[in-house]
Amino acid sequence: MSGPRLLLAILVLSVSPAPVCAADRDPALTAAIAAELSRPFLLTIFDDVHVGVGDGVVRLTGRVTSPSKRDAIARRIARLAQVREVRNGIAVLPISASDDDLRHRIARGIYGNASFWNYAAMAQPSIRIIVERGHVTLAGTVRNEADRALARALATQFGARSVTVTLRTDAERREARGTSE
Repeated sequence: MSGPRLLLAILVLSVSPAPVCAADRDPALTAAIAAELSRPFLLTIFDDVHVGVGDGVVRLTGRVTSPSKRDAIARRIARLAQVREVRNGIAVLPISASDDDLRHRIARGIYGNASFWNYAAMAQPSIRIIVERGHVTLAGTVRNEADRALARALATQFGARSVTVTLRTDAERREARGTSE
């Protein structure tokens, strides 16, 4: 993938929502929240939002790239019928041109690599790139340990102060859920 096709893939990635991790104490509400957050243009691969649900109380954590996004997420969730309360603990990443540049270089490095084209083609790419003051965190899910190691290697070549990888493999995600999907 090169030239215009790669640019189109990166642009599509920048408006695709990030997956949501949720405590599943209320499966119906968790599904409603996931549907709400998967709407276009809300979350991107540069955001990492986690949702905890219990007894109608929704706890939001993670990091997003703008205050308006943080507020929009809380408003959307609060409108759901089953929600009694929203505790919004989402942090807003500092505005920084150098962080933005690093985010995009790493995204091109990872999603432009042939080994990750299948991830780039997903409606909701599962590798999220969080950059804060030059420190990078790769979050989300990959198929296997080889993909996790390659994502780390690709992310480290762009001059980040540090790279932390919290990517989980599909097997680790299934194990955490206690299922064999």
